[in-house]
Amino acid sequence: MQSKFCGCFFESSEIYFLLLILYGHTRCEGEICVTESRNTSSFYSIFFWNWRKKGPLLPLCPTIPPGLYGYIKPSTEVLTWAELESKFLNLHYGGRYKPPNCTSRHRVAIIVPFRDREIHLKIFLNNLHPILQRQQIEYGIYVVDLDLKVQFNRALLLNVGVLESLRLHDYQCFIFHDVDLLPENDNNLYTCPDNPRHMSVAVNRLKYKLPYDKIFGGVAAISKEDFLKVNGYSNRYFGWGGEDDDMFNRINAMNLTITRYHPGIARYIMLPHAKQEENLARFDILKSGKVTFRRDGINTLKYDRLILDFRRLLTYIMVTVNQTEIASGRGIRYDIDTNQG
Repeated sequence: MQSKFCGCFFESSEIYFLLLILYGHTRCEGEICVTESRNTSSFYSIFFWNWRKKGPLLPLCPTIPPGLYGYIKPSTEVLTWAELESKFLNLHYGGRYKPPNCTSRHRVAIIVPFRDREIHLKIFLNNLHPILQRQQIEYGIYVVDLDLKVQFNRALLLNVGVLESLRLHDYQCFIFHDVDLLPENDNNLYTCPDNPRHMSVAVNRLKYKLPYDKIFGGVAAISKEDFLKVNGYSNRYFGWGGEDDDMFNRINAMNLTITRYHPGIARYIMLPHAKQEENLARFDILKSGKVTFRRDGINTLKYDRLILDFRRLLTYIMVTVNQTEIASGRGIRYDIDTNQG
């Protein structure tokens, strides 16, 4: 799956895109351009094209954002989509934002695995957008859904979110975020970490304590470099459980160190939800994962994208996969071009 444009014949990507548009191969909506031809992996080639307006360069944002509140009480109010959109008119379509008065130090893709949690999603967006903006983050929110015919696979959706977000923008890092977790302190910075960072350290339904030391689930941040180094998540965890422990093992195998903020800062409330279907094979996959992780991950990910929808509050992506093929451990390796801008 590659999204490349030819730079050898044109002085800039802008000139190349103009020619594509003139000849009817590309359509643009605001900052988003889509080429209408399919490639060998059955994906549309998607490019994020940012018109660079001439003008004075903005200074870097402060290292420590000046407008933080500290402890905040998350709102569980359920607004309508229309109310949410009118509340966040400063967002670019696709749920993207950049500070208006300074250049952010961090370009972050917030990736949310999703299935049938619309009320949770509304509450989540209403809480997270203001926090990210106070933290002066340049960010986009990507909600990644799986065809209902396929058993839910959180880790695979996170891998999809990484690839799809990188095709749209040159993000420096990713924050993987369960939709039912709401931060209680905006000093819990959603910035790009030097080392993989587990962010949801203290959760109310877990009595604000870590259930075990090796946990890397809930909310976690990782740089693009480190994510590719560990080959992303395993694609084989259909059903609930196991994928976060597998990621911990990958991080450990590559001699990376997981960091955490103080539990007084890294606090979250968890919205109530029904118990999910467990993955009965997770322990067997975990046992083999330390050996097979280089052959099971983002370099073997295969999927078909069904929907790509740039909404005011988020970018919505729905995909489908061959569950039987993936669960069996068979995969197709392909090159990944992550140098999209």
